[in-house]
Amino acid sequence: MENVVELKNVTKKFKGFSVENINLDVKQGFVTGFIGANGAGKSTTIKMMMNLLRPDAGEVKLFGLDYRTHEKEIKERIGFVYDGNVFFEGLNLKDIKRIVGPAYKRWDNQVFDHYIDQFELPLNKAIKTFSKGMQMKASLALALSHHAELIIMDEPTAGLDPIFRRELLALLQELMVDENRTIFFSTHITTDLDRIADYITFIQSGKIIFNRSVHDVAENYALVKGGTDLLDRDTEKFFIQVHRAPTGFEALTDNIKDVQNTFGDAVVIEKASLEDIMYYMKGGVHHV
Repeated sequence: MENVVELKNVTKKFKGFSVENINLDVKQGFVTGFIGANGAGKSTTIKMMMNLLRPDAGEVKLFGLDYRTHEKEIKERIGFVYDGNVFFEGLNLKDIKRIVGPAYKRWDNQVFDHYIDQFELPLNKAIKTFSKGMQMKASLALALSHHAELIIMDEPTAGLDPIFRRELLALLQELMVDENRTIFFSTHITTDLDRIADYITFIQSGKIIFNRSVHDVAENYALVKGGTDLLDRDTEKFFIQVHRAPTGFEALTDNIKDVQNTFGDAVVIEKASLEDIMYYMKGGVHHV
């Protein structure tokens, strides 16, 4: 099974916002980073993957299965980690283990104990006394304890201090040694993905702009800098968006080869970060 998640022509409309005709494949055994500004449609898409929202049109499949006929089976195989508190605040981890464990066929007490130990989490303290980082670790420990094949994370690093963010990312890298495990990770902190993502899916205003490997993104997208005298109707077609300044122009391209062939040494070509791509795509023209 190559794709763990498949969304085909998925549409969901709300008053004043919609995600439209989303086509998205999440490949097994890799980390896919899901990027976009706040309000771009990341959480809506994730909620449809989790069956918390039903699409108005289109098809959502996980592990090749449909929620209508295989909901329990799908949910057995997913772990969900997000930045809010999913648990009853007054409960401690011992209570949560007792409640959550029996709900999963593949619940493993040994794995749970291992991660509680590794994450240095207290078993007897109420969840409400945990820091945001500790709550995140508790959520992840529970997902791993029932051997989730797909871990979906919605903005897991938002609001965490930089040291804990690095720790969490290192931990996710460790988890990916298991080639059957897949992580789908939504974030607006794009630097997090430079370290761990294999694929990047970019959503903007409810539409998927691209879904490509990190290597592919690095090979195709670049920032181009040069004098404004180089710009005219023929040369501007190579750029998604151009910013002019008295000192020259800076532009984003997704066609490095044509830029090199057209401008030669007259321009400077630099690697575009994911943040650069998001910034320039806003209001830019995308070349499909």
